Amino acid sequence: MSINLGTPPTKPMVLAPRRPTRKIKVGTTYIGGDAPIAVQSMTTTLTSNINATLQQIAELTAAGCDIVRVAVPSQDDADALPAIAAKSKIPVVADIHFQPRYVFAAIEAGCAKVRVNPGNIKAFDDKIADIARAATDHGTSIRIGVNAGSLDQRLRPMYEADPAGALVQSALNEAALFEEVGFFDFAISVKHHDPVIMVDAYRRLSQACDYPLHLGVTEAGPAFQGTIKSATAFGALLAEGIGDTIRVSLSAPPVEEVKVGIKILESLNLRPRQFEIVSCPSCGRAQVDVYKLANDVTEGLKEITAPIRVAVMGCVVNGPGEAREADLGVASGNGRGQIFVHGEVIATVPEDEIVQTLIAEANRIAAEITESGSPEVLVS
Repeated sequence: MSINLGTPPTKPMVLAPRRPTRKIKVGTTYIGGDAPIAVQSMTTTLTSNINATLQQIAELTAAGCDIVRVAVPSQDDADALPAIAAKSKIPVVADIHFQPRYVFAAIEAGCAKVRVNPGNIKAFDDKIADIARAATDHGTSIRIGVNAGSLDQRLRPMYEADPAGALVQSALNEAALFEEVGFFDFAISVKHHDPVIMVDAYRRLSQACDYPLHLGVTEAGPAFQGTIKSATAFGALLAEGIGDTIRVSLSAPPVEEVKVGIKILESLNLRPRQFEIVSCPSCGRAQVDVYKLANDVTEGLKEITAPIRVAVMGCVVNGPGEAREADLGVASGNGRGQIFVHGEVIATVPEDEIVQTLIAEANRIAAEITESGSPEVLVS
C-alpha cells in the first residue's frame, strides 16, 4: 500500500499561522500584522548616564535586539531621553511608572513607544485624552503593560480568585479608555511570573481583542530558570500563533535575554536560523569526550554569525547521518573524526585535530556565504 506523503514544504514549516492583529509602528520597525516577531530587551544602566546607556544599547543592537526599553524613574532620566532616542540605532521605548508627566516627556523626547502600567500610575486615566493626542502628534505608540506585581488594587479581589482573568481585565479596561478617545496605536502585555497563568492570560486576551501582544514572563529568574520558564511559555503561545514581540526577562546581562529570545524564535522557524551547533548528549557508545569537544567547538566558533549548522557527534550510530545533514560536521570514534562538509566526507583527522579542522572549515564556509550574499538557511 502506498501512502501519499504530500509535497515537501518549500519554506520553513511553522506550527500555526500568526494570529491576525493590528499593526503598529514603533520608530523604524513595526509590531503586529505581517511584521516579523520583534525581540526586545531592557537596559540595566542608569538612563541618566547617557554614554553608558548608549553603550549598552549598542551591545544589544549588535546581538540582534530589535527594540530596547529604558527605565524612566526620575527627572534626570527623562532629561536624558532626547539624546538616547536620537542616537540609538534601534527604537527606544520609555518605561514609565508612577509619574504621568514622564509619559509626555518621553513622547516629546522622540521615543518610539511609551510603556505605561495602569496599575501604578496615579491620576493616569483622566490624562488619557491628552496622552493620546500627544502620541498621535508625534507618531508615538503605547504599550499597556500589566504586571501581576503592580496590578490595580481595585482588581485584587478578582486576582485572588482568577489571576489570569484579572490581568486581562486590567488591560482591557485601559484599552477601552484609549479607544474612547480614538487612539488605537498600542500593544498589550499581561505578564506573570508563573508560565501557566501567563499562558492562560494571553490566550484569553488574544480571544478578546486584536491588538498586538508583547509576550513576557516577568521576574522569570536567573539565566537557567528564566530561560526554561520563558521558552516554555513562549513556545506554548507562539506555537498557537499568539505573540507579536517578545522580551525574555532574566537576572542576567540583557544581551543574554536577546540571545535566548532569538533562539526561541529560530527554534520555531519564526526567524531565519543563524549559527547553530547540533551535538549529541553522549552515552556509553561515545568514544570521545563529547562534552569537551562540543564546548571547545562552541567556544572556537562563538564569533560566527553566518547561518551555518555544525554537527558534533560522538559515535557512529547517529553521527554520520547528523553530520551529513549539517553544513559542517564531525562523526567521532576510535580516536579520530570524520569531517563532513555539505554531506561529503572531506577528511579523517586525529581527535586532537578535530576542533581546529572544524574551525577552519566553518570560517571558510562563512566567508563563502558572505561573498555570495545569498545563503541558504538549513531548516529541519
